[in-house]
Amino acid sequence: MPEKSIPLLTPYNMGKFELSHRIVLAPMTRSRSYGYVPQPHAALYYSQRTTEGGLLITEATGVSDTAQGVTMYPETPGIWTNEQVEAWKPIVKAVHDKGGIFFCQLWHVGRVFNVGQPNGRVPIGCSDKAIQQEGFFPPRRLRTDEIPQIVNDFRLAARNAIDAGFDGVEIHGAAGYIIDQFMKDSVNDRTDEYGGSLENRCRFPLEIVSAIVDEIGADRVGIRLSPFAKFLDAYDSNPEALAMYMVESLNKYNILYVHMFEAVMASADGPRPHSLSPMRKKFNGTFIAAGGFDREEGNKVVDENYTDLVSYGKMFLANPDLPRRFELDAPLNKYDYTTFYTPDPVIGYTDYPFLDSSA
Repeated sequence: MPEKSIPLLTPYNMGKFELSHRIVLAPMTRSRSYGYVPQPHAALYYSQRTTEGGLLITEATGVSDTAQGVTMYPETPGIWTNEQVEAWKPIVKAVHDKGGIFFCQLWHVGRVFNVGQPNGRVPIGCSDKAIQQEGFFPPRRLRTDEIPQIVNDFRLAARNAIDAGFDGVEIHGAAGYIIDQFMKDSVNDRTDEYGGSLENRCRFPLEIVSAIVDEIGADRVGIRLSPFAKFLDAYDSNPEALAMYMVESLNKYNILYVHMFEAVMASADGPRPHSLSPMRKKFNGTFIAAGGFDREEGNKVVDENYTDLVSYGKMFLANPDLPRRFELDAPLNKYDYTTFYTPDPVIGYTDYPFLDSSA
């Protein structure tokens, strides 16, 4: 099949970034940043998955020392200290040296802790509701006057990301973490200006967007959302309304992209729902679809203009040359789930083979 007939391999202009194809490296926790500091082996990992004009998004990266998931998410990177910023610089350079476009995903887990925080603090969140699974630590409800500090943590992290050389940032507003917790009415039971109505529940994420846009410019900002998902007890009684309100509000800030999960993340039980069409049509910027796409379905949704770009996680993890394999319709390496979150700097990390073993 000639390359020009493969929709995923067609070029795309994402704002000022000229992408050579539509295949995005999704953010994936890899648990190999010892002491919350990115390590040199990450430069090899990300550069292996870099193509000229390809978009990569980092693993979730903490915005402060209150943001990390401790034992649930061990050895995850941060970007709130100078040491972390300096450690990211050679990793970013490795991606840029191969012509890649690199965004840093900014993260705060909120209540998602199964032990206490560093320095003996308890986890924080929009509510004091604990996740209803064994082992999770009850959170402390943030006071109204504390919320601006969390917003500022995201702003400073965005500035640090640009100082580290990243092309932009992706705000992690999905998967049951702190931003998702504020948006979803299963968690948010606040009675102040951050709770109750849809507008109030979305106030916190939009304040973060506004602060980051003011700090680094809208053309460097994306956000990841999962309005239909039920991660970590975070779900909404009207996800369609939540999703539409968010994309309409985000249009006012002219951010670069929205990265959104499908209603279901896999199609094993039947046809994909294609639930994102209303949001894709309403949003003015680049739209990235996520959630269990394979080569065939990825080509289909790009060809039908359902999305601009498609992000791939486990498949890209196990196939560092995924765009090349898609071009050739070549067999794919199988991923090994048991090594996803181990701290080994090679096994399950940089040892997946390329089609050309000499690579």
